[in-house]
Amino acid sequence: MGSERMEMRKRQMSVQQESAAGGTAPAQQGQPGQANPRGSNACCFCWCCCCSCSCLTIRNEDRDDRNRKASYDVNKEGAADCEECPKPTLEEVRSWGQSFDKLMCCPAGRNSFRQFLRTEFSEENMLFWLACEEFSKETNKSAIEEKARGIYEDYISILSPKEVSLDSRVREAINRNMLEPNSHTFDDAQLQIYTLMQRDSYPRYMNSPAYKNLLNTLSEQSPES
Repeated sequence: MGSERMEMRKRQMSVQQESAAGGTAPAQQGQPGQANPRGSNACCFCWCCCCSCSCLTIRNEDRDDRNRKASYDVNKEGAADCEECPKPTLEEVRSWGQSFDKLMCCPAGRNSFRQFLRTEFSEENMLFWLACEEFSKETNKSAIEEKARGIYEDYISILSPKEVSLDSRVREAINRNMLEPNSHTFDDAQLQIYTLMQRDSYPRYMNSPAYKNLLNTLSEQSPES
């Protein structure tokens, strides 16, 4: 009997020790003050990955939203503010192919070219050029200052979705002139954007379906054909 009791007691003590050992480890892992390199590194790694992925997603979404907003604003303004002009003649449309100057001197040519720029998401170049044309005719000092601020905020400021592409020299000159703007404040910038449209967009417009279809339509309607 005595030996059996001793054996049972040993088994009970063994079971208690195993239970205590098994229950302690998980409890220590859950305590905030205990070191757990694997758990800490895993949590840190997951947090860093999730954080960086979330930040990148937010930046991309923000950029896409700005691009969509810029495109929407430009298209909305362009659709509403096209110049009123009669339908171009075949002779006028043919003259557009002779030089960029002839295209820009014709209101119908500017409208057609502007619609093409809209498809390339660069209509702000034409809008800026037109705004400068109107601005250069202003003579009232208070009106000049007000319009200059408007043009700057719409097309020069880096915060504007319609910012035009200007080199640093021209941009710095505008910033200086904005202290006391006059009707020539944007002359250099207007010329630079005009040259940009002439060299970059105009050749593509001449080869575009938009111009060719217009030319063909008027040719078919002309008594000469």
